[in-house]
Amino acid sequence: MGLSFHRNDDGTVTGRNEDTGFTVTLAEEEEVKRQLYEDAGWEYTPPPPPVPPGFHRFCLMDDSLDAGGFQDVRYEALRADPPEGCEPADRGGFALECERPGKSLLDAVAGTIAEIRREHGLVMNSLGIEKPQEWLGDDRNGHPAQVVAHLLLTAAHRASLLGYGRKDLVRLLDAAGVV
Repeated sequence: MGLSFHRNDDGTVTGRNEDTGFTVTLAEEEEVKRQLYEDAGWEYTPPPPPVPPGFHRFCLMDDSLDAGGFQDVRYEALRADPPEGCEPADRGGFALECERPGKSLLDAVAGTIAEIRREHGLVMNSLGIEKPQEWLGDDRNGHPAQVVAHLLLTAAHRASLLGYGRKDLVRLLDAAGVV
């Protein structure tokens, strides 16, 4: 079963249930999602209320090959004393659901990861996004930014497993024209 979403040039959003053919186009993205979930027989959970200005909501996970489950002893201290604004969550593995301050989403994620690494010696290397190629919009601090943070964290982690260091990654970013 697949649901697809497309933002139209006129600002509306079109959603389609590929299995049933049900298609809806509306101005409100969440209403499109709600109707598609209903058509698919899935439970729809509306998004949480917006975070205060200057705060960002995201989920951090340890996506290492040897990452244990939620109860893994490596996360014991972090479960007991998570960063302010973060709550431990079981997402098939250890995760932190966070609402943290920052100039941007990437700033909030970077500050949180640095604090966890400094205080607990752990590197959270994922935002738990399963299909990063599927994203919609241009919100610098919304889901598209979460995809960027997820891809950067995952790439940094996997590069280190292959023996690449910071200079290698920065050189690649510089070569790609990132300003």
